[in-house]
Amino acid sequence: MVTITHVATRDIRFPTSLDRTGSDAMNAAGDYSAAYCILHTDTEHSGHGMTFTIGRGNEIVCQAIRLLADRVKGKSLDSLVADWGKTWRYLVSDSQLRWIGPEKGVIHLALGSVVNAIWDLWAKVLGKPVWRIVADMPPEEFVKCIDFRYITDAITPEEALQMLKKEEAGKAKRIEEAEQDRAVPAYTTSAGWLGYGQEKMKGLLQDTLGKGYKHFKLKVGTSVEEDRTRLSIAREVIGYDRGNILMVDANQVWSVPEAIEYMKQLAEFKPWFIEEPTSPDDVFGHKAIREALRPLGIGVATGEMCQNRVIFKQLLQQGAIDVCQIDACRMGGVNEVLAVLLMAKKFGVPIVPHSGGVGLPEYTQHLSTIDYVVVSGKLSVLEYVDHLHEHFFHPSIIKDGYYTTPTEAGYSVEMKPDSMDKFEYPGKEGVSWWRSEEARPILEGERI
Repeated sequence: MVTITHVATRDIRFPTSLDRTGSDAMNAAGDYSAAYCILHTDTEHSGHGMTFTIGRGNEIVCQAIRLLADRVKGKSLDSLVADWGKTWRYLVSDSQLRWIGPEKGVIHLALGSVVNAIWDLWAKVLGKPVWRIVADMPPEEFVKCIDFRYITDAITPEEALQMLKKEEAGKAKRIEEAEQDRAVPAYTTSAGWLGYGQEKMKGLLQDTLGKGYKHFKLKVGTSVEEDRTRLSIAREVIGYDRGNILMVDANQVWSVPEAIEYMKQLAEFKPWFIEEPTSPDDVFGHKAIREALRPLGIGVATGEMCQNRVIFKQLLQQGAIDVCQIDACRMGGVNEVLAVLLMAKKFGVPIVPHSGGVGLPEYTQHLSTIDYVVVSGKLSVLEYVDHLHEHFFHPSIIKDGYYTTPTEAGYSVEMKPDSMDKFEYPGKEGVSWWRSEEARPILEGERI
């Protein structure tokens, strides 16, 4: 029997603000960071989970992880996974911690880290990747992973069970496709950061086009003139009639009327969707934008900052989105993601996860594989950003425009100890990069 003995957290921050990697209209200079959770046990196995942030405030999430993880210390792995839905509700039911959520914000980010660490531990004990655990589950066990509180007006356990059983017939073939690395086509955001100059953007687009990518996303929202110039360059590289798809992302900078007017001026570049056009909590705002842009052939996508299954339920019920962008750790880990996969399947909305951050491609490759193999049965695409993968033992890999399906046991986010030591914040003198002279421009510079 595997028992969790103690929990450690690490505040890991990478200085991506120095070269503006990850820059967009709302977030000009983020430092890609991991609020990292390690579940130690009385065996050789440990569970690793993380939540993605962009720098300051990461220490607050780490503290929330410590508080939440108290609820699993001393418990056996078997007792936690025997009834996953019950365990998930137990983890969100500390009333005093729940008060500062509930099921949203910092406390929910911490929950994602803890829940995902349990899945990582379970996968290592079973000797399977996380996606394969779920693929091997009978539909009844899949449904037991989910806490259906607050979403039965959208989907019931009975409906979910029937949906999953209906997809069972083709599951074996889709597992074979996953094993052949043909389950998750990739799209790239690596060329699209707003902080990149035009020549760098053009060169990266040409490079990724040559690697087999068919989908490309660019950040927008600083000014119509600048965005029209950048999108013109992008279309020069990828064309209009070569089967390549363009997407754009505003990262919440507009009000609803602004989003509609702005996108009308970019319609000639034929984007598939506009991502996060307004506040992530504004369900009816997204619906209004969708209705206004539909005649122009532009869809609406969101989910990167969607705080829980309840907001996703409303977005889907109201017909507010064309694309559902689940996040691996902003929601409460694998279990809550499974709930949203089912709701998206019911409402006929494709899953295209948010994956633009450290550790997120490693996580979401499992989730997209689960969606294709078990839930939707339909190929979609998954975001990929080409940086910081070298810090993980089992980094995500793209070949011929597809994610290479994970085969190693776990959830793929176990970080190398040397990387954690080097980029821990504030870290140890003489060890951490954050104690070096190189860090001064960030630590002493203007905060934006």
